[in-house]
Amino acid sequence: MGLTGRGVLILAVVITVASVIATVWLWPRLAARSRLAVLARLGTIVVTQLALLCTLGLLANDYFSFYSTWSDLLGTGAKGPVTVGAPAPGGSARVHAGAGVQALGTVTFGGAGIGVRDPAQVGRLDRVRIPGTVTGLTTDGYVYLPPQYFQPAFAGDRFPVVVVTTGFPGDAKSLITKLQYPSTELQLIQQGRLKPLVQVLMRPSPSMPRDSECEDIPGGPQAETYFTADVPLDVEASYRVQAGGRGWGAIGDSTGGYCALKLAMSDPAAYTTAASLSGYFKAAQDITTGDLFGGSALRRDEADLSWRLLHLPAPPVSLMLASSKQDGDSFAQARAFAALVTPPTTVAEATVDTGGHNFTTWVRLLPASLTWLSDHLAAPTP
Repeated sequence: MGLTGRGVLILAVVITVASVIATVWLWPRLAARSRLAVLARLGTIVVTQLALLCTLGLLANDYFSFYSTWSDLLGTGAKGPVTVGAPAPGGSARVHAGAGVQALGTVTFGGAGIGVRDPAQVGRLDRVRIPGTVTGLTTDGYVYLPPQYFQPAFAGDRFPVVVVTTGFPGDAKSLITKLQYPSTELQLIQQGRLKPLVQVLMRPSPSMPRDSECEDIPGGPQAETYFTADVPLDVEASYRVQAGGRGWGAIGDSTGGYCALKLAMSDPAAYTTAASLSGYFKAAQDITTGDLFGGSALRRDEADLSWRLLHLPAPPVSLMLASSKQDGDSFAQARAFAALVTPPTTVAEATVDTGGHNFTTWVRLLPASLTWLSDHLAAPTP
């Protein structure tokens, strides 16, 4: 039984309710003043509280998609690189330094008709594995190809790419089911508000269960290089997409938002445009990250995006900061960051008056953010 989904959640609710009923029924029988009766009463309380906490934890995990499987939670999943098969169907035939993505199947997303209707009408969603020939890292994700990718009028065109990352630890599937990136793009294209984009949907850390904060860690995972070298090389080798320049952008929420901004600011040759949904501006340091900087104060400073604006030359990139005015820390930090921006860096802001640090808020901010990205990325080109 998986960690997410109705099955395990229903089982947890049943166990919790049963434990409460059992406690109420047994309590009179445990009313004696003996040590054994006292221990038994404590035992029923502990079991009931643990069952309730587990149920609440599963509810939170199901909503926020912190962990998608038991191996994710326990950190026992496979971490090594994989052998890459042939490029995904419909991909580019050109020779490239990247090995290409490994196609794991086509995904059905019935709400938008993806995987059910003609791809030339709704696009296609591929489940993929993206190995790192440069870094040796690998992670699974999804690639959404817009309808135009399959239409004769665009048969020779290469499409701009947006790399979409979750918060940490996150689950790439939540970008489809909860944040609705593919269906939002499809709707905006149908409304004539968006140029077609290829989406690469994934987690922000290719070194799970460690949170690498998109950092090249001394003696550890080279996560930044994975996103700036491996991901572009593999995607360009497997699909008809543009190569670097104004053809690549990044977007994400929370940790993914920080990574999107950081990738553009640190390597504008790889990503010229980035949007952050309630992202922060300084690398987190906690039990999930470990030592990210090898004791280097300079590396720690460089992972602070506000510090970069004050002390390093402004990169030629376009940034979008999207947040809710009620998301106190995120909104205040975004305003402070925006005030530091100088040319050739440009910044735009998108805000909603209400909402917290959650999927509901980010879904409201997504259409404006995707439209802005589309406006700043190159159009599909032959």
